[in-house]
This record gives sequence, structure tokens and C-alpha cells, in this order.
Amino acid sequence: MKFSQYPFNVPDVPKIQKQLTKYIEQFKNAKDTNAASRVMRKISKYVDDFVTDAVIISVKFSQDSRNEEYVKAQEYVDHHFPYLSALMNEYNKLLVASPFRAELEKKWGSYLFKMIETQLKTFDPSIIELLQKESQLTNEYSKLIASAQIKFDGEVYNIPQMGKFTQDKNRDVRKRASAAVVKFFEENNDELGRIYHELVQVRHAMAVKLGYKNFIELGYLKLGRLDYTAKEVAGYRDQIYREVVPLAHKLYRTSLRRAGIKSPRHYDLNQSFSDGNPVPLGDSKYLVKAATKMYDELSPETGEFFRFMVDKELLDLDARPGKRGGGYMTYFPRYQAPFIFANFNGTAGDVDTLTHEVGHAYQGYESRHIKVSEYRQPTLEACEIHSMSMEFFAWPWMESMFDDADKYRLSHLEGTIKFLPYGVAVDEFQEGVYANPEMTHEERCAMWREIEKKYLPIRNYKGAPFLEKGTFWLRQSHIFSSPFYYIDYTLAQVVAFQFATEMWKNRDRAWNKYVKLCRLGGRYPFVELLAKAKLRNPFEDGNVRRVITPLKRKLKELTQVLESKND
Repeated sequence: MKFSQYPFNVPDVPKIQKQLTKYIEQFKNAKDTNAASRVMRKISKYVDDFVTDAVIISVKFSQDSRNEEYVKAQEYVDHHFPYLSALMNEYNKLLVASPFRAELEKKWGSYLFKMIETQLKTFDPSIIELLQKESQLTNEYSKLIASAQIKFDGEVYNIPQMGKFTQDKNRDVRKRASAAVVKFFEENNDELGRIYHELVQVRHAMAVKLGYKNFIELGYLKLGRLDYTAKEVAGYRDQIYREVVPLAHKLYRTSLRRAGIKSPRHYDLNQSFSDGNPVPLGDSKYLVKAATKMYDELSPETGEFFRFMVDKELLDLDARPGKRGGGYMTYFPRYQAPFIFANFNGTAGDVDTLTHEVGHAYQGYESRHIKVSEYRQPTLEACEIHSMSMEFFAWPWMESMFDDADKYRLSHLEGTIKFLPYGVAVDEFQEGVYANPEMTHEERCAMWREIEKKYLPIRNYKGAPFLEKGTFWLRQSHIFSSPFYYIDYTLAQVVAFQFATEMWKNRDRAWNKYVKLCRLGGRYPFVELLAKAKLRNPFEDGNVRRVITPLKRKLKELTQVLESKND
């Protein structure tokens, strides 16, 4: 079945509640381990079914946030699904207290029960109204960002479509395009500040109701972080500050000098070459065709997988009015099918996004036969390893996507290193926000600007007073919709660098190791998963330096290749 043929069903929540209640009674009355296990399988399959309908609604809403049918369906799900969470919470309590638990753990794995115990710490029926309010507010943010109608040079664009202008090799175009985007955020500053303030208050209230001091610990538990805490993350941020911030600053200076920019402003920081950044050879259709050939050649498994994605219409890649910003991969359990959502805009980021989301989707595809739904995907920081590593595995095929593949490879590697300080800045900002939930919007902005100066000293907002106030964070959707998620990208990037380094030495060995990691799915928490895959743990002091060191040699090698071409 193709995506366009998937039925659009709004889940009948009262009917689902009735069926779940029936299953819960069956579990209560189970006479032995086998009977209890059979009910667990029924519930798992049933949840997969109605979750699929909810995911389809979410995707459709992302594709067109102006469509009233999709808006109403999403609002219905957001309002009613917390009641299903209450029922699942009741079931989870029975699971962890089952007289057959020891035997069930042998059948289903002990990690499942650890995950359930963690989930029980993050929910109580008393927070249902707060969960509903949180969903309402995150949808308000998404709709507001998607509604952007930015006038530029006689045309109207949304925010993702402006990306090609903010990266234009002509400095005047970049400056004016950046100003046009900033104007949208300035005009909506009060509304964005209100939405975020209310989100912080709602999340803090949830945490207090559940017995936590603030949202930080609850946020970590909601992300399933079982084997590390905010203390380990703070230590990791310190490693990035010591080891990566100086290198990233040097790379900015190098790339700006290469681009011929002497007094860089904020709108210059994505420039790397005097003749402009690498641009893909074609549009989304061209890139999908090139990617099909690439994945056919990478391995039989990836060839089969990517053709499945194309044939089943599981790629929505182009930016358009009303479409939500950003990119993601999601999964339809009923159809055992991943789905990729993106906003191509004619920049090298299109290739990054395609290979990145394909990494997510490939892992979902490889794990589709795992019967325990909780084990199909790991926690988010581990999920990002699959995506960021795939960006590097695609390197040998970049000649089919760019005129100068080495130019792309250098800018890609530089970009991934430059990203790390920004990623940890977002995390440090969020920790400050939720530790001090009563801060005003202006105080949050001032805090962001100080953190930005610490991790991104290259940023110069001369001529952009709104950004100088510390408002850049308003465009980072994760801060609104997925608190504490953003650090996961940086943790995964440090791990992905390990795959890249190994690939440069022995591609087959690195690829086999990667496939093994994908097939492990989410059977283990993050740190244990790294140990199983024989990968360095970013939290261990010194490991960031060990991972970054070989990248410096690769940067030098790629720079020499480009210089020899230009001689």
C-alpha cells in the first residue's frame, strides 16, 4: 500500500478505552506467565494499530497545517490521547507488580520493565489537562512558524524556502534575506515569547505535581535517559567547550577567509568558499534518482529499502506554503513503514537532510520485525547516531550530487564540527530556563545571548539589534516542542565521527558495524548500546578529544586536495 492509499482514520478514543480496559482485566486475571504474555502481545499489537492512525494524522498536519480537517484531527488526538495514557499507566503498574514478572522479564527482556518503571515516574492522571495544554501550545508554535509569508524580491516565501537566499554567495542578497527572516521573528516576538513562557509554566507545573523540584529531572525521564543524568551532560558540555569551541572558532575563521570575508556578520557564517557554497546538481527528483543508485551500490539491503521508500511514496521532500518547517522520520507500525518529511530549498542542506533522514528510516526498516514495539527504536540520542553516520557513509557518492564533491565533503565536515558548540548552547539554555521557570522573556533572551557568546564567540550581530538582544533561539523548534532533545544531536555526532574515522580506514568493516547497530534497535539504553557496538562513550572525560583528533587530519587532507585543484 502506498502512503496516498493509507486510510485517514481519526481514532475512536471511547472505543479504544473500552477495548484496553477489557485487555487490562484479562491481564489482571491471567493464571500463569503464558496467559499474561498473550495479553501483553494483544495490547502491544492493538496499541500499534491506533498509534498508526495518530501518526498518519500528525504527518498530514505537518504537510499542511492550514487544512482544517487535519487541524481538527490533530487537536482531537492531542486532547484525547492523554486519557489513553492514563489507561496505559494503569496497565504498566500491573505489569511491574505482576506475580509473573521474573518469568515475563525472561520472555520480554528486563529493559522493557525498566522503561515502564521510568514511564510510571513521568505520568499521573492529575497532569492530563497540563499535557493537553502542552500539545495545544506546541501546535500554536508550529502553525505560527508555518504561516510565515516572507516578502523578498517581489516573491513570497516561507522560512525554509528563504534558506537558499540566506546562503547566497552574494553578500547583499544574504544580508537582505536574513533581515527579512529576522523581521518575521521580530514581528512575532511577543507571541513567541508568550507561547514559550506558557510552555515552561505548564512543564514546571507537571514536574511539581509529580514530585520533582523542576522540569529538568522529569524531562530527562520522559526521554528515557536511564543511564546518565544532567550531571554527566554538564561534564560533556565542558568537554565540548574545552576541545571543540576553539577548533570551531578556528574553522569559522578559516572558511570565512577562504570565502573572502574580512569583517564577518551573522549572515556570513554559513559561507565557506569565495565562489559560493556547494549546491546540489538538481532538485528533489534528481537527488532521489541519484540516491537510488547510491543505495543500490552501498549494499543490497539499502537498495531494497530505498526503493521501497520511493515506490511506496514515503518521501515528502519539498518546501511549500503551509508545510511545517524542519525534517523528521516517523514510523507507521501497522504498515512496517518509515516516512521521511523534509523541506528542500536548493542548498547543500538538501543532501544532508536526505542522507540524515534516510539513516533514521533505514534503522526503522531494519528493526521493523521486532515484535516488542518499545525495542524498535532506541532513545533519541542513539537514533541520531544512525542518521548522522549515514551522512558520512554517503560521502563516496557525492560526485553524483555535486559539481565539486570534495568541496562538499570539506564544508560538511567543517559544518558538523561547528554544530557541536551550538548544540550544547541550546542545551545549557534549556537547563537555565527550567531551573528558573519564572524568568521573563527578556531575561531568557539575555541568558541566551550570554551562552551564545560563550560557545559561539564568532557571532556578530552588528546592524541586527533584535538578534543582539538574544532572540536567535526563537527559531529553534526543538526548544518549544522537544525539551532537552537537542543535546542528543551532539552526542550522536561525536559517535558518528567514530564511524566516519573507521570508514576512512575500512569502509566494509565500518558499514557492517553500523548495520549491526541498526539491527539492535532499542534493546538497550544509550550507554549500554555504545558498549555493545564497541563505540566510545562521549560522557567519559577525554573521549571528545580522542574523537576530534583524527578529524583535524581529515580536514587538512581535504583542504590540500582543494588547494591542489585551484593551483
